[in-house]
Amino acid sequence: MANLAGAVETAHVSSLHSSGSVNPGDFPVPTGREEEWRFTPLSKLRGLHADAPLGSSGVTVSVEAAPELAVERHEPAERAHVSPGRPFVPADRVSARAFAAVTAATVITVPKETTASAPTYVRITGTDAAAAAAGHLVIDVQPYGRATVVIDQTGSATYANNVEIHVADGGDLTVVALADWAGDTVQVAHHVATLGRDAHLAHFAVTLGGAVVRLSPTVRYAGPGGDAELHGIAFATGSPRNTGGQHLEHRLFVDHDTPKCRSRVGYKHALSGEGARTVWIGDVLIRPEATGTDTYEYNRNLVLTDGAHADSVPNLEILTGEVVGAGHASTSGRLDDEHIFYLQSRGIPFEEARRLVIRGFFGELIAKIGVPELEERITAAIEEELA
Repeated sequence: MANLAGAVETAHVSSLHSSGSVNPGDFPVPTGREEEWRFTPLSKLRGLHADAPLGSSGVTVSVEAAPELAVERHEPAERAHVSPGRPFVPADRVSARAFAAVTAATVITVPKETTASAPTYVRITGTDAAAAAAGHLVIDVQPYGRATVVIDQTGSATYANNVEIHVADGGDLTVVALADWAGDTVQVAHHVATLGRDAHLAHFAVTLGGAVVRLSPTVRYAGPGGDAELHGIAFATGSPRNTGGQHLEHRLFVDHDTPKCRSRVGYKHALSGEGARTVWIGDVLIRPEATGTDTYEYNRNLVLTDGAHADSVPNLEILTGEVVGAGHASTSGRLDDEHIFYLQSRGIPFEEARRLVIRGFFGELIAKIGVPELEERITAAIEEELA
């Protein structure tokens, strides 16, 4: 198993994240030669990156909120009021197109000094993959609020969506984005989180379904003491279930632009079947003013069969020498023969031993979610993939 811990990318990460715009026309149509699009199968995006019409008829959104939380629908002109200091700015063409196409955003507010008594579920259901849809969700945690929000995505869809996450001073938020789509779904999503002073965010990206799913989480800080944990679980399968195999892509950007903030990134992918592919890009930028930064990221890929392919690119750009810690690692390999042999030597059949090892591979991250019924559902879905 190749271990890339300690390797340093020489490309300037900041140049990939230096601009943004709410105007789709400010972004040229991607060709696949751009660094930020070179891994994405543009021919399978059904025009989301180009000029395919975006509406709302192919997706339904409903919210089952904890009683302490408020849920509203905001017109485009009202969205900026949620975060006047750091408004949402799309970073690529698909995000900008979705932002421009949405007629109303769903806004979930966690009031000041309020602790939600139960998880809030945002049910996003695809009803027609032939009708490309756009969506916008805002999660606003006011000072010292605490909540868990599950974005539960199912059904068949062609979907471009943005998620704004604002965690104010002292707030604590867990977000679980579960992509449990049908096998014909195409999704391009952008999540942008801003953390205030001493705010904490735990963001989980669980990607199991869909033909092509590309998720880009971004974290920025608005005060010292911000703490971001970004976790990811993905299981990509190949033919014959999906023509050409699933393409599951995660592109992260953690922008340390504030002193004394922390970030931890941990993503685990498993791949099985001809044409199954995962892509993980982990960009961390520590700007000159971000003294006292503490950051670490890793990606681990478990390739279960021939014909599957995992791309893993950790990027770390440090522009100040005054950091607490900064590092990254990437590993890709097959099942550990010693683990399998150990279990088989104790009478466990090969297939059961294989399932136990893979369950253990994902188990650490699943246990961090903290929502028992969701943890059970994710574990069951992975077991089904293995079967």
